[in-house]
Amino acid sequence: MSDKKLEITEEDVPDVDLARTRSLGPTWQAIVTVVGSLAILLSIYQIFKLDARLNDLWGLVGGESKIGYPLLVNQYLYALVGMMLATVFIVFPAYAGQRRDKVPLYDIAFAIITLVVTFYLLGNSLQIQEEAWEYLAPEWAQYLAVIMWALVIEAGRRTGGWPIFFIVLIISAYPIVADQVPQVIQGAPMGFFDTAAFHIYSIESLLGIPMRAFGLLVFGFLAFGMALLYTGAGLFFINFAFALLGHVRGGPAKVAIFSSGLFGSMSGGPITNVLTTGTLTIPAMRRIGFSPKYAGGIEACASTGGVLMPPIMGATAFVMADFLDVAYIEVAIAAIIPSVLYYFGLFVQIDSYAARNNIQGLPKEEMPRLLDVMKDGWYYIFAFIVLVLMLVFMKQEARAPFYATALLLILNQFNPKHRMDWAKFYKYIQATVFLLAELAGILAAIGLIVGAVVGTGMAGSVTNDLVYLAGNSVFILLAMGALTSFILGIGMTVTAAYIFLAIILAPALIRAGLDPMPVHMFMLYWGMLSFITPPVALAAFAAASVANAKPMETGFEAMRLGTIIYFIPFFFVFNPALLLQGETMEILIVCCTAFAGVVMLASGLQGYLIGLGRIPKNTLGSVARLLLAVGGIILATPGGGMIGYSHLTLALVSLALIVPGALVVILARRGEPASA
Repeated sequence: MSDKKLEITEEDVPDVDLARTRSLGPTWQAIVTVVGSLAILLSIYQIFKLDARLNDLWGLVGGESKIGYPLLVNQYLYALVGMMLATVFIVFPAYAGQRRDKVPLYDIAFAIITLVVTFYLLGNSLQIQEEAWEYLAPEWAQYLAVIMWALVIEAGRRTGGWPIFFIVLIISAYPIVADQVPQVIQGAPMGFFDTAAFHIYSIESLLGIPMRAFGLLVFGFLAFGMALLYTGAGLFFINFAFALLGHVRGGPAKVAIFSSGLFGSMSGGPITNVLTTGTLTIPAMRRIGFSPKYAGGIEACASTGGVLMPPIMGATAFVMADFLDVAYIEVAIAAIIPSVLYYFGLFVQIDSYAARNNIQGLPKEEMPRLLDVMKDGWYYIFAFIVLVLMLVFMKQEARAPFYATALLLILNQFNPKHRMDWAKFYKYIQATVFLLAELAGILAAIGLIVGAVVGTGMAGSVTNDLVYLAGNSVFILLAMGALTSFILGIGMTVTAAYIFLAIILAPALIRAGLDPMPVHMFMLYWGMLSFITPPVALAAFAAASVANAKPMETGFEAMRLGTIIYFIPFFFVFNPALLLQGETMEILIVCCTAFAGVVMLASGLQGYLIGLGRIPKNTLGSVARLLLAVGGIILATPGGGMIGYSHLTLALVSLALIVPGALVVILARRGEPASA
């Protein structure tokens, strides 16, 4: 396959979700880009503490007065919220059938009102803090709080959809009737204006954990991800994957795993990932013999896992770090083994399927040369290395992505093939602003949920009730958490579903004796599962459209391929060693048994056992596959911890199933016709 066939053009790179945004004219594009650029510059100013640096420089040249202005945290966040929400009203139409080439007057009015209220909040930010306006706001400030409350909910509807709108509307208004609802969810009530003031002026609601994570962490990582896209990293990663794996057994499917895992860190979500890498990998998979539904299922699973893959995970991981009050790098490190285990399971299944069906790779002469690919894009890997070094060793998690982005943009100028000119740089800034505005609209709205629950004290009472209903059974609480995460993941964004459960269900699980990190990671994983699980399975449906396959069939194929991800969250809750927490020997044992168990599970699911070959499609073969799959799950289950059985016990039980399963495979193959 030639480089030309593999190359991602500018049209292949997703700027924004064009189905949901306006096609702005040059004037509005310029206005939105300027406003968004100011937000980015403000973020740099705050994160790098440039006020102090400016004052130091001014002092060196003999200046006496201070020229750097230190921003209060609430002042900084109000400014970000105002600029991003104003951008939302210009970029995202009010309803689906609205004209996309024109910004109506009422949206212009919404944007102006948002900026006016924001300027007022900025001017009074110190008084808001010192005079506790969340409880004692002046009368006119209460009216403005009501206006801002409504604007935030509407921005959430435009960016997150109707499910976000209704959930945020109902829960954010909950404090008004907190004493009139069923006792199980009762809390301390507030008046209408008091509720509005608490939402807008406290540090628990609009300015709470979601927006703090956005303003202090997410900004830089989103800018880095978009810089990778617009400097040609997508092409590099796909060519790199084809050069490494395109010619091996089932090559294009393995390319999908490798490239989607890397690309998912940049694209912002599973669906965007599918529609980008999938347009190249799915046709290649079909060319060598994969069925349309199988090719679509592979791409859906690979793209969904990309958001869970360090070092750049989805926005939810940054919010999680804030909830846990830990550095983001701790979340990323904890996610390493589960994400690698998931992709390893996919890889083994695909290899087994290709071996069983004698599916070879693409001709090696058509593949790009690895040396040529590395010469063309070495600096992408270098930028990643710099990012990881700054995260792990220098602990500069807020500043690291900005340094990595600057390095990437500078090095890109020395690559004639992908050099970014001013037109492309303008396009990069605009796409970054659109993505930031979309995420800000969602997170600002979700913050109101946190404020309502925290402000009324409802979270504590619900936690007590959940523990009581579960009878102090951790397993029942986990089952409740998995089901609730999955259901919320269907109608809400993963971040919204996670935050809701982090304040309602996570305290109950932690109170039951589980470690905080596994609990929060558990909810993140189960929220992602809705992307590959019918009846919704949005990533699988997107892949089906590319593969020309039936959506539901592709969804069930993705569900089968991603089987291991349904177990992984339970595994690391049972024993946090799978999250690299604990003694070194314990971690090694848990990881080794998990990877070995995944191999056996994949063999049972795909009907091919390494060393023995294809498992026949007869009664004995079905028995063998069942024994191997069940034995694999037991072997992958970590001993110790809350499971109650030792590693040795689980290993012996699994071997008692796997060994007979392998013997049955031998018997089944002997009884198979020679032509089979």
